[in-house]
Amino acid sequence: MTRSRASAKQAGASFERKIADCLAEHVDDRIDRRVKTGAKDKGDIAGLRHMGGRVVIEAKDYGGRFLVGPWLNEAELERGNDDALAGLVAAKRRGTTDPLEQVVFMTMRDLVALLTGERPA
Repeated sequence: MTRSRASAKQAGASFERKIADCLAEHVDDRIDRRVKTGAKDKGDIAGLRHMGGRVVIEAKDYGGRFLVGPWLNEAELERGNDDALAGLVAAKRRGTTDPLEQVVFMTMRDLVALLTGERPA
């Protein structure tokens, strides 16, 4: 069964809420869903920082195969829009709704930025 646009948006909003609430509980209570900003999107989750730099998260509740390349490209665009240290993708795994069991994709450049606090050129 395919999703309608409305049901996909609702699923996405619910997934964003779960990820934001999980991070707020386990990392920093100032983390929350980000207000949508249109063409200059800055990711789905606000308030996440590491080593003084902002971290952008693009949340994906998608029932098909993971679209890693396009999703990482989207996270990178949003990272640039937010002038953030790193951008990641939090993607829904089939078969579990536990936010701590979802997967995270990032480039090696973003991993280096998170581990060192400096983004390689």
